[in-house]
Amino acid sequence: MNKLIVFMIFSASSIAFSQNLQSPDKQLKMIFYISENGTPQYELLLGSEVVINKSNLGLELKNEQGLTSGFSVQNTTPTTFKENWNPVLGEYKTIENHYNGLMIELIQNATNRKVHLHFKLYNEGLAFRYEISTQSNFNYFVVSDEVTQFNLVGNHKAFWIPGDYDSQEYAYNETKLSEIDVLSLDMNNGIGMKGPMTKTRIQSPVMMKTNSGLYITIFEAAVVNYPIMHLDVNTDTFAMQSHLVPNAIGDKAYLQAPAKTPWRTIMVSKDARKILSSQMILNLNEPNVIEDTSWIKPMKYVGIWWEMHVGKATWDYAGSQNAQNTTDGSLKPTGKHGATTANAKRYIDFAAKHGFDGVLVEGWNVGWEDWFGNWKEEVFDFVTSYPDFDVEEVKRYAQSREVQMIMHHETSGSVSNYERRLDRAFDFMKKNDYNAVKTGYVGKIIPRGEWHDGQAMVNHFNYVVQRAADYKILVNSHESSRPTGLHRTYPNYIASEAARGNEFNAWSNGNPPAHETILPFTRFLGGPMDYTPGIFEIKMSHYDPTKSEQVHTTLAKQLALYVTIYSPLQMAADLPENYEKYPDAFQFIKDVEVDWDDTKILEAEPGDYITIARKTKGKETWFLGGITDENARKTEIALDFLSPGKKYKATIYEDAKDAHWEKNPKAYAIRTVEVTSKSKLKLNLAAGGGTAISFQPLN
Repeated sequence: MNKLIVFMIFSASSIAFSQNLQSPDKQLKMIFYISENGTPQYELLLGSEVVINKSNLGLELKNEQGLTSGFSVQNTTPTTFKENWNPVLGEYKTIENHYNGLMIELIQNATNRKVHLHFKLYNEGLAFRYEISTQSNFNYFVVSDEVTQFNLVGNHKAFWIPGDYDSQEYAYNETKLSEIDVLSLDMNNGIGMKGPMTKTRIQSPVMMKTNSGLYITIFEAAVVNYPIMHLDVNTDTFAMQSHLVPNAIGDKAYLQAPAKTPWRTIMVSKDARKILSSQMILNLNEPNVIEDTSWIKPMKYVGIWWEMHVGKATWDYAGSQNAQNTTDGSLKPTGKHGATTANAKRYIDFAAKHGFDGVLVEGWNVGWEDWFGNWKEEVFDFVTSYPDFDVEEVKRYAQSREVQMIMHHETSGSVSNYERRLDRAFDFMKKNDYNAVKTGYVGKIIPRGEWHDGQAMVNHFNYVVQRAADYKILVNSHESSRPTGLHRTYPNYIASEAARGNEFNAWSNGNPPAHETILPFTRFLGGPMDYTPGIFEIKMSHYDPTKSEQVHTTLAKQLALYVTIYSPLQMAADLPENYEKYPDAFQFIKDVEVDWDDTKILEAEPGDYITIARKTKGKETWFLGGITDENARKTEIALDFLSPGKKYKATIYEDAKDAHWEKNPKAYAIRTVEVTSKSKLKLNLAAGGGTAISFQPLN
């Protein structure tokens, strides 16, 4: 049994069967049980410390006996697997996939139905899922609930957001498990459309820290043809149970055998850095299915976007919510429209001058006058531009400047309309030399009654990525369900939003200084995020003296985010004129890479600080980003990640001595020093601040 121990117990205990599984390094142990009434259960330990107490497994079915009890074990198959694979784009040139596995074949005695429980135990955590094989007595079925439990052993500190079916764009809360209370939160947070919530339902992934210093993250991987998993928390017992997002009539998932659920994952470590360096979520997804990946390239881009958030321009041509502002129903321009041919050329010139790959243009197409809040079926057709945006001329000009254009497809939640027009929209993109698309799903979903995180929408988001691959189009999805590693299978899924991004700083109470120190432990575990960093004009009063909103970081921290936030698609989000005022700081954004051969997590504590170094793909250059929360921080970093025997010029972009995210956010300093792998650097981070460093090899 490959060192796996099987116990058959027929005493007065409640256990009828148990079997152990160890991680490759023998530090983690999973114990699988069948209880006396035939309920599948599992337990997880790190050394002698219990991480997850005995917890039930199973699926409830609609109008049928559930797959929750009455099971006996037919067979067990242990496996060991180890491979190295190379992502098309990523944080590492090579990723190791190494686990010990266990397949438990169960049969439900009353129905003669078979269920396989598939476990994979990595050095950094446990993954498991339900698999239903083809069988004559079990074909089509509807999952009404999943009763996967995660019974925690203490009142851990947790970083969580509400279990909203329609949005992940919340700031994180840091509380004990016993203190989770969604209904007590201030919901005046800038999120325009919210779904239903309950007092103790939160979203996964959830990051926790125990009193003994263990870091635990509960998440999922490879969500395909299944709803997103949220978590119902018992604040008295600290037990969590899976909560699947329903469809319009309350069902959770429609499946046909053979079927596989997503992987449920529990990552655990005594070292927070190992959570961030783990590639477990990616490893649990299927390998790349795109044969020719030569067209999948990393990108840095600028675009007509931030100026709308700060009130300088508008997405619409004729005036928001005023589609018929003339007596004959035609559109009369307001003069504030951002997506004009002339403005697009200005951004193309800026991109070409400073070496950016692409330009995004939002608001180029008709429909923005009454796009939001009306639950309207026909909003955009994705091919008709406003009168002041000449698609052909912009195409010609971009080609002449060797800049790629990124198209924007806002659906306003009308998914049925988008799917009807998807192929025409992609044809139009290719005709006009657009090889990347930013999709958007602001608003309530059509078909009406569906949620952003339900099975139908998960299938839609995945379908758009798959169809885009047929057209050789890169996808950056916004307001989508949060990613769970699909970019391994479809590497053209270059980035997504699915979290509270930098934009909230422009028109709401913003993102607290700790926000970017939490995201790597939660949202980023599933895939790269289009966070849109690089804002230099921190305070919105620059545009309107009556505004009090601001970005809750220093300027130096905005630079550091290009390293601490992994994404092969990174935006320099501020306006060209703002970068031109600070050309020395802007140099870091121009220099920093977005695709990597290696990543070193140097320091990490969720909610407090992160320092990461990354090696450029195919080069000897390194970049470092260090960020902190609302507290100023001093630290010393060893540079032993640099190549031995080489000298480097370190250009350090740091907070000035009097910098502060609120009081003096734009105060920064730049210095250069010569370093080697034996050097150490002292970093001084202001409150809400950061440090960004480029290491260029000398000679």
